[in-house]
Amino acid sequence: MSGNQLIEHATGPVIDVVNGIKPDQLGAPTPCRDYDVRKLLNHLLYWGPSLEGAARKELVPPPDTPEDETDVPDDWQDELVANLAKLAAAWSEPAAWDGTTHMGGPTELPAALVGGMVTGEVVIHGTDLARATGQHLEFDADLLEYVHKELVANVEWGRDMGVYGPEVPVPADAPLLDRILGLTGRNPS
Repeated sequence: MSGNQLIEHATGPVIDVVNGIKPDQLGAPTPCRDYDVRKLLNHLLYWGPSLEGAARKELVPPPDTPEDETDVPDDWQDELVANLAKLAAAWSEPAAWDGTTHMGGPTELPAALVGGMVTGEVVIHGTDLARATGQHLEFDADLLEYVHKELVANVEWGRDMGVYGPEVPVPADAPLLDRILGLTGRNPS
């Protein structure tokens, strides 16, 4: 599976999860520390335009209002589904994975690294939402292998940035998604 196909395989199942979230589940805790469902949805909406812009090699800074001072709009479900579809379309372009790009700030990063981070973000946070709302989701095995490989290569960088918590030990023969979650500091069980 090529890089430009990965994001579509990640966003499809997550869109189904988003469509399955009920308004009374917005306060449910997620496996992502410090986020309930509402805050995690807000996080995805807040950073979505920057991550989409990265695929087009455009610097799209996050909104001026800090993330913790914003809240999901009334039409959060439709907005997030549209956001994920735009993200998939932008990262489905082969050129999105070439050269360098920006991820909401002035620092240039390899586009393939950013694409891998975006793909991982969708898979991991999609899983957070599914588990918090009692939904089941499945990802393609090739997608999970890619996310695991990218995560192993960059997890310490993510921990240094405060994106991931300390690794939660997971058996080597556990399902790959569980091993991915353990690397990010989430308890898969």
